[in-house]
Amino acid sequence: MSEAVISLSDVKSQVSAEEWQVRQDLAAAYRLVDHYGWSDMVFTHLSARVPGPDEHFLLNPYGFLFSEVTASNLVKIDGEGNVLLNSTDKVNSAGFTIHSAVHLSRPDAHAVMHVHTDAGVAVSSTKAGFLPLNQHAMFVYNDMAYHDWEGVALDLGERERLVNDLGPHHLMMLRNHGTLALGASVASCFMRLYYMERACQIQVKAAACGALNMPNQDAIEMMKTTFNNVEAWEGLAATAWPALRRLADRLDSSYKD
Repeated sequence: MSEAVISLSDVKSQVSAEEWQVRQDLAAAYRLVDHYGWSDMVFTHLSARVPGPDEHFLLNPYGFLFSEVTASNLVKIDGEGNVLLNSTDKVNSAGFTIHSAVHLSRPDAHAVMHVHTDAGVAVSSTKAGFLPLNQHAMFVYNDMAYHDWEGVALDLGERERLVNDLGPHHLMMLRNHGTLALGASVASCFMRLYYMERACQIQVKAAACGALNMPNQDAIEMMKTTFNNVEAWEGLAATAWPALRRLADRLDSSYKD
């Protein structure tokens, strides 16, 4: 049973300061994904766990462009898909399947982001998959999982299979479908997604140029040792996220409302 609907202008007064901060960060991430050209009309989704003991998370209202998402209109749902607090909006059913699977199985997944970019879908559709081709790729290569496409993710039974394929990793190629990233914060999740998407763009362009020049194994191992850990990503995020929030402010500060 959903709680009483309240005006979007009152959402801030109905949630904790910690939840409001997460709402603003997640709304900023929606605007940044749109800015970088990673959105897919009203499809695909970014989510964040609501701080506190309950298994609640925030997802975009289905039917809204990413450029229309704000801190207040994000929909709060529970692990069963029930809409909580304020919204008469619904969420994308496939989005609920994917994001609830990760949030409910990975306590460290405070944010989850899934997109369908041309480059990401292209790489996910190749037999070779994601290659350790360059520095951008090697930031994330050693933390990559794969999940085979089962059609549009409307079957909740897929959640167990997706989680098993994800394992302890923070990035996933959804075969023939797109990319997925998770993180201990909205900021670190966005950073992982950024490097994954940039690497896919570079891989597609490099493949079109001819034979690929793969880095040596020592370089791949160095990147694994240095960056395949939570502390490194939270550190990168702490450095970059304030500047990215300023960019979101310049693009359209209404995301904060």
